Amino acid sequence: MEKINYYLVNSTILPPVYSKVIEAKNYLASGEAESASQAAKMAGISRSAYYKYKDAVFEYNGDSNDETVTVNAKLKDNAGVLSALMNELYMAGANVLSVSQSVPVNSVADVSVTVRITDMTVSTQKMLDNIKGVNGVKSAHLSD
Repeated sequence: MEKINYYLVNSTILPPVYSKVIEAKNYLASGEAESASQAAKMAGISRSAYYKYKDAVFEYNGDSNDETVTVNAKLKDNAGVLSALMNELYMAGANVLSVSQSVPVNSVADVSVTVRITDMTVSTQKMLDNIKGVNGVKSAHLSD
């Protein structure tokens, strides 16, 4: 098997088809396009150009300052507790990336919510304090 080499290249020096392929891939990922054909058409490239480069062209986002934290909490098994926790995350400006909840044992469920905190309007400590104040949250802490 041949080794694949990757290069990080400024997109301004590349032929426009590469950025159009990225655009088409983003249309598919966001759901704006329902098929590769539709995505290619929206991006202004042929379907064959899309298929030729789709597995070889990737967008690099390494310079973004996206920070994530995971909120680990124990919640009472009552209706609306998880929803109230999510509302606190929303109010803080956190972007929820993933949620995992266990089956409640002794009426308490373990919940892990990973959030992007880059655009938060309050500190992570304030967000955590607000979560701890939610009726039905038994405990909560952050992990990186």
